[in-house]
Amino acid sequence: MSEPHPRLGALPRAAGGVEFTVWAPHVEAVSVLFETGEEHPLTLVGGGYFQGVVEGAKPADLYRYRLGQELERPDPASRHQPQGVHGPSVIVDRGSFAWTDDAWCGLRLPDLVICEIHVGTFSREGTFEGAIEKLDELEDLGITAVELMPLGQFPGERNWGYDGVDLFAVQHSYGGPDGLRRFVDACHARGLAVLLDVVYNHLGPEGNYLRDFGPYFTSDYATPWGDALNFAGPDSDAVRHFFFENARHWLEEYHVDGFRLDAVHAIVDPSARPFLAELTEHVHDIGDRLGRRVHVIAESDRNDPRFVRPLELGGYDMDAQWADDFHHALHALLEPKREGYFQDYGRVEHLARAWRDGFTYAGDYSEFRRRRYGAPATDLRPCTFVVCSQNHDQIGNRLLGDRPAERRSRDALALGAAAVLLSPHLPLLFMGEEYGEKHPFPYFVSHGDPSLVEAVRKGRREEFASFAWQGEPPDPQAEATFESARLTEEVDRDDGQRAMRALYGELLRIRRAWNPAERNRDEVDVCWSESPRWLRVVHRARAGEQVLLFHFDSESHRVELPWPTGRWRRVLDTSAKECGGPGERSPKILDSTGTVAFEMGGPMALAMLRSE
Repeated sequence: MSEPHPRLGALPRAAGGVEFTVWAPHVEAVSVLFETGEEHPLTLVGGGYFQGVVEGAKPADLYRYRLGQELERPDPASRHQPQGVHGPSVIVDRGSFAWTDDAWCGLRLPDLVICEIHVGTFSREGTFEGAIEKLDELEDLGITAVELMPLGQFPGERNWGYDGVDLFAVQHSYGGPDGLRRFVDACHARGLAVLLDVVYNHLGPEGNYLRDFGPYFTSDYATPWGDALNFAGPDSDAVRHFFFENARHWLEEYHVDGFRLDAVHAIVDPSARPFLAELTEHVHDIGDRLGRRVHVIAESDRNDPRFVRPLELGGYDMDAQWADDFHHALHALLEPKREGYFQDYGRVEHLARAWRDGFTYAGDYSEFRRRRYGAPATDLRPCTFVVCSQNHDQIGNRLLGDRPAERRSRDALALGAAAVLLSPHLPLLFMGEEYGEKHPFPYFVSHGDPSLVEAVRKGRREEFASFAWQGEPPDPQAEATFESARLTEEVDRDDGQRAMRALYGELLRIRRAWNPAERNRDEVDVCWSESPRWLRVVHRARAGEQVLLFHFDSESHRVELPWPTGRWRRVLDTSAKECGGPGERSPKILDSTGTVAFEMGGPMALAMLRSE
């Protein structure tokens, strides 16, 4: 063995044949068993790795591993599972695809405008090919990156993706390996980066065979979804290597531009060199070698700045992290009911702090958690935070999976869009948000185990208890629940939806011109009022000062507020008729001597640029 931890899986060789490598310290013998009946023993080469070359093997051959004398299992690093999580693995040709993205070198972090996509419901076809047909629409809107919800093979054909168990295999119902390659290549041809949501904190329950191979899990800790992965205990070096290889696999074999790491707060790792820091280092090193900018973005609800801080300051050196406070604070201002964790929000100050500091709770006491949480992050640039007004969790984890367009007025939707897209943070949209999609996005699965299906149903009901919602959630196993989540086709959108999309397009045009993600914290000035409720932001830039004003009350108010001196020209009023509103509610030109006063009617956002 040429290195302590080799490449994993079934890898075709240029000289012919296929090299098989699997980590299986729990067993004494491993062989490759082909569907033809041929069997080839592998050699134990050290460290629990079994390895061997099968000269006659070739791409498209079906195989399993025989563990010991009887147990037959799919390859833990299988590249394709066309017969599902219980079926045989398939050898995949990694070098036959004709990539056209040689000139692609990725995007800078401040240039990311992300659209989160679930491949199965994004198009009528529910495949990568169907998604490719809609890329022009995203590019035209001003999106610069798509974030794909998890693609690792999951049970059945309907799932959010967080029940994946074959983490190297591209979900077969989406189009498999070549389908993803075509999708990524098509994105790069349009200047779109591709971020992949990966789940490194747990595996799904059905088809999870890793325990048969080795100590991938530990009972020392637990996650909400079962045993935690073994990132710090005995034999954890090989477990870490499995996930490092997984990231390398997506970067090299599919040309993705980075990762959103799901629920990193559920990864328990007390080691001196944390798995997440080591993973980030591996990803950045691979990106440097490939000549591409690649990004690692953490999803966490801990308000912990260490994820993004550099290694020399005790951090993990990730590129960015989700900032849930921004979503929660904005939601609580736009909707009156504040159940569950929303009870911690509701003041304009909460959004102002998220805008200015990244986190609202930075060591403050939380009524919902009944403890202090978070830590200050004011040393971090605003572009290291990803913010949104919608995402799969905040929609799908409602009782009915209903979207904001079902509950909020047009003016409130427009206000929320402006707050996200004109913030100095990295904006994330959830597919369909840009035109006010009303189809729900409920939780759905297609498990094969009836007892597991019933456990999922029970778990969903219990999850909603803290929100005091009444009624029954849609049946996660029902195909109709999945079908209800498909997006409205462009030809079927109404005039209001087309106007909303025009507003999103205009907001993104302004964002490109103003480039707020390039701001340092000292170039952003924030003030606010709780009665009436408004938030005013000044962005200072070489291109000129910009002022944003957000009004959250449903009634009209004459507002008086501090404003930089000079003459100001209106760039955007979300009430404009061309964006579906009732008509502009603000002056085109504003002269300020240090304060201004004018009427604001209902929820609205205003953007102005110094004209002299």
